[in-house]
Amino acid sequence: MQAFNDTADVAHFIHGEVVRGSGQRTQPIFNPATGERPRQLLLGEVADVGTAVASAKAAFPKWSNTPPIRRARVMLRFLELMNRHSNELAAIITAEHGKVFSDAQGEVARGIDVIEFSCGIPQLLKGDYTEQVSTGMDNWTVRQALGVVAGITPFNFPCMVPCWMFPVAIAAGNAFILKPSERDPSASLFMAKLLKEAGLPDGIFNVVQGDKVVVDALLAHPEVKAVSFVGSTPIANYIYETGARNGKRVQALGGAKNHMVVMPDADLDQAVDALVGAGYGSAGERCMAISVAVLVGDVADKIIPRLAERARNLVVKNGMEPDAEMGPIVTRQALERIEGYIATGVDEGAKLVVDGRGLKVEGHEDGFFTGGTLFDNVTPDMRIYKEEIFGPVLACVRVNDFTEAVDLINAHEFGNGVACYTRDGHIAREFGRRIEVGMVGINVPIPVPMAWHGFGGWKRSLFGDTHAYGEEGVRFYTKQKSIMQRWPESIEKGTEFAMPTAK
Repeated sequence: MQAFNDTADVAHFIHGEVVRGSGQRTQPIFNPATGERPRQLLLGEVADVGTAVASAKAAFPKWSNTPPIRRARVMLRFLELMNRHSNELAAIITAEHGKVFSDAQGEVARGIDVIEFSCGIPQLLKGDYTEQVSTGMDNWTVRQALGVVAGITPFNFPCMVPCWMFPVAIAAGNAFILKPSERDPSASLFMAKLLKEAGLPDGIFNVVQGDKVVVDALLAHPEVKAVSFVGSTPIANYIYETGARNGKRVQALGGAKNHMVVMPDADLDQAVDALVGAGYGSAGERCMAISVAVLVGDVADKIIPRLAERARNLVVKNGMEPDAEMGPIVTRQALERIEGYIATGVDEGAKLVVDGRGLKVEGHEDGFFTGGTLFDNVTPDMRIYKEEIFGPVLACVRVNDFTEAVDLINAHEFGNGVACYTRDGHIAREFGRRIEVGMVGINVPIPVPMAWHGFGGWKRSLFGDTHAYGEEGVRFYTKQKSIMQRWPESIEKGTEFAMPTAK
């Protein structure tokens, strides 16, 4: 496989080839640790989407008629290549996103989990059968591929989130078009080349780089049958409404404001470790990051000083350095937005315990760095509580008891992920039952489900009816067909005008 070139323009991948596309627009790609712009992205146009869709549509019939076991074997070869090249892919992610290398390795590993799950597609596509549903008649269901489908993915997981989509979609018999984030697009091309090396036919996986022009072209194209999206809630809402209006199946995962409840009986060492790792890991640029600590009773006075010490001593530096605990923010604009939220929190009256603003990393003075920030005495009317900051900012809210904690979380517009730290089995059970959130952790800070379970939130964290990957992903990328059959020898003579019934 050709080595990654960190100075070349980043282009599209259509019908098995890297192509520059039809447009002239470009956008710089930054190394967030240095602030440098080593290469540029070639932005796609409507014509490039048309070319990719035409390629995918032409390749789809033969691929969908390929026996599932043979499609699974292609995914199995892709799985082996992803495992072999996982560190190369992780390094690409760190270079463009900024997350620490070990975190990038973990992202790749979680993407690989879904690829491995998709290798079981022959079992996952099995339908149901009823013999003698009526006299001389049998009825069965099958699941068939949709055709050309698309994924629009975010910057924070340029490998894992696309892997939530395309392995299942392709294994199920579809042709897939990926529109990755403009901020860290190189991982998509790396995986595209591995898929080709694995034997995937040209046209079954295409990558069109771009911005809103490409997104709108995918949403409008009549041959794109389904769109999967992960990103902010306003854009998820737009994707869902626009896609549905154009007759598409849509799965749009939106924003989050994930809470972690710490009960008075919790193991405080574990709770502090969880809040620091889940709040500041990946610089808070995770849709499953813990951004609100809900501290019950007197636990706040015990835990705030320990959180403050840990936040002040975070090792923030270039993510490729082995001792780095937190890397830079993905872009300067994102850094300014995050630090703007910190100023807002101060203006609104929250207690700024640790201020991460203005951090400079030696040797990387032009990088997009900020430190970990910790707020106490945050209240539900504050913007830093209500809105998704998507940065290393942990807001602590004090509540009196368990019921107040549950009511606080259930009142929030987002319902993506949540956690509760406790030793009490009854509290744990009631929390799991009563909380109105899609993914729940009991003494687990980031409860991202494994590949065979599926990922998705509630409320304004998910637009659509199905979660990502797992069996729900198989259902999203296929449609059910019911077949009823009988043979002439079993058919009674004569015209029937009544609704058929079992007889």
